[in-house]
Amino acid sequence: MKIKFTLNQKSIEHEANPSSRLLDVLRDEFHLKGTKEGCGEGECGACAILVDGHITHSCLVPLANVNNRSVTTIEGFRETSQYRILEEAMVEEGGSQCGICSPGMMLAAQSLLTKNSHPTEEDIRDALSGNLCRCTGYNMIIKAIIRASKRGEGLW
Repeated sequence: MKIKFTLNQKSIEHEANPSSRLLDVLRDEFHLKGTKEGCGEGECGACAILVDGHITHSCLVPLANVNNRSVTTIEGFRETSQYRILEEAMVEEGGSQCGICSPGMMLAAQSLLTKNSHPTEEDIRDALSGNLCRCTGYNMIIKAIIRASKRGEGLW
């Protein structure tokens, strides 16, 4: 079946089994390796992407579900000015250590800041739920998102 969608700002027509996991298609057929398999159950956030701007676990999404929708991976987000602001804030606050959770955290932050450019700590904690971090304990990530929200005023 032919699936039409936008992937990182590019129109795609892709012939594939519509029940294929989006995670597998992104990694194996489009070679977008920033989207990783972690738990395979939508619990860890390693496979996080944005679908129409909303954080989504690609390990749970059949390819057919993105027909006529917009998908953004960390590779696509990396090309934006919002990414650079968030990345700088993460570095300054020590919000990334091993890097396993970083793509999911970055995309969750983007999804949040697009909807709420002045989030509270509680808003951020809610937005990050479903993204596991075993290194930082979240406090530095939360501080980075607050810093980025102030720096990116008007961009989100």
